[in-house]
Amino acid sequence: MGIRDRLSRLLTEAPADAEAIEYEGDWWTWGQLQDTARGVVDALDALGLPVGARVGVVLENRPEQVAVVAAVIGSGRCLVMLSPLQPAARLAADIARCAPPVVVAGAEVLAREGVLSTVTARGAALQAGPDGIVKLAGGAADTEAPPAGPDVAVEMLTSGTTGPPKRVHLRIGQLDQALVSGGQTPKDARLLSRSAALVATPLVHISGLWRALACLATGRRMLLMPKFAVEPWVSAVERHGLRAASLVPAAIRSVLDSGVPKERLASLQVVTSGTAPCPAELADAFFRTYGIPVLMTYGATEFAGAVVGWTLPLHEHWWRRKAGSAGRAFDGVELRVTGEDGAELPLGRPGRLEVRTEQSTRGGRAWTRTSDLARIDADRFVWIEGRADDAIIRGGFKVQPETVRRVLESHPAVREAAVAGLPDPRLGEIPVAAVEPEPGLAAPDIEDLVALCRSRLTPYEVPAHIVVVDDLPRTPSSKVSRVDLLELVRARLAQQQRVKEEQR
Repeated sequence: MGIRDRLSRLLTEAPADAEAIEYEGDWWTWGQLQDTARGVVDALDALGLPVGARVGVVLENRPEQVAVVAAVIGSGRCLVMLSPLQPAARLAADIARCAPPVVVAGAEVLAREGVLSTVTARGAALQAGPDGIVKLAGGAADTEAPPAGPDVAVEMLTSGTTGPPKRVHLRIGQLDQALVSGGQTPKDARLLSRSAALVATPLVHISGLWRALACLATGRRMLLMPKFAVEPWVSAVERHGLRAASLVPAAIRSVLDSGVPKERLASLQVVTSGTAPCPAELADAFFRTYGIPVLMTYGATEFAGAVVGWTLPLHEHWWRRKAGSAGRAFDGVELRVTGEDGAELPLGRPGRLEVRTEQSTRGGRAWTRTSDLARIDADRFVWIEGRADDAIIRGGFKVQPETVRRVLESHPAVREAAVAGLPDPRLGEIPVAAVEPEPGLAAPDIEDLVALCRSRLTPYEVPAHIVVVDDLPRTPSSKVSRVDLLELVRARLAQQQRVKEEQR
């Protein structure tokens, strides 16, 4: 049974009094989810939106939003995911650009400046609240709007591993295959299970969406967190005796740094980690501290989840020799490494990683060329060795330097800006920037630049450090040297640290 049929069954057959989602200490029942989903479907039907129609959802980590997702996909429509992490102006621009005929969002999101007016200028707005009620907030749906492509179940914005930011179209078959490859299918004929699973990553990212769909596909109770925090995460593991959970590398570091007692995680048999490379030494530190193996995975939005990873048997047999590897290809996934000319390279040679799988947006017959540099060894383990593009991975969130640069250069006193990723022990990388002042103007104030970034970027895109320099470091070809830029930032930070120590 595929995920679409599974969702349809859950929304009609699940016992109304059964626990479905735990959220901030309270349980949502399947009856509440069904009522909310029914309200969504009734509203879409009343607006005249047929099967295949595109439905925008500003997707927050809230139970009613899970119900909206289930309703949209389960009714055969296409979920157009919109990020609530964006500043209001950027969210409005994203809505205008992708132009879904209807947008579903919470009251707080619709109240943000320019959002509701952007939606109603060309479509209808539906408001979903914590009480589960979905009501029309304004506008009329464009029933003549083009539908989604054949079998497209989800559209989501991503930086991806295959190029610049774009909307990726995920087919229903991709979602089904990703869940099968990840072992997220029902173990028997029962509709619901008493087991539980944590969802602590944003639903608007593929990792969060995949985990939520995995809960629904297997009938497990969902432990939904608004965002990751150490104590609520540990408490959920402890209270429910979870045997498996997922943590991005930055969260693994946070658990270790918090000194969580070993006995509080005694039920865990495994922790999976994805969205960003997990250093072998970090995984080893977690294993030494808690006796819990960390199983890394590698994937992308374009693949609807992970395509490479570790299993417990692999960890037991190979970890000492292959620590730092991303693991092996999952069932149904083919991998190869190619040179810049597209020719396949022999085992052990680094090059561009290419993937062929039914999980791909291109189907199971075409190779998808990623932006990741990798090698595959003689034992078929995959080693990710860097990126062919300039994307910065900050705690699992992808930052495009070009996006940050444009914002910094919008300041009237900034002539040119450059952005690069500085290695960070907790987050993997953090974006840092240097700016060159406009000649004849006073140098911009750092606090003003930070405030500008916070007003126009998502929190994880805001540079951790900004320095003002007379001239940006350049290569002989006059391009900004990212290597020298990072050295400049390191030197400036060291200087600031020395000043602080002298003032103590």
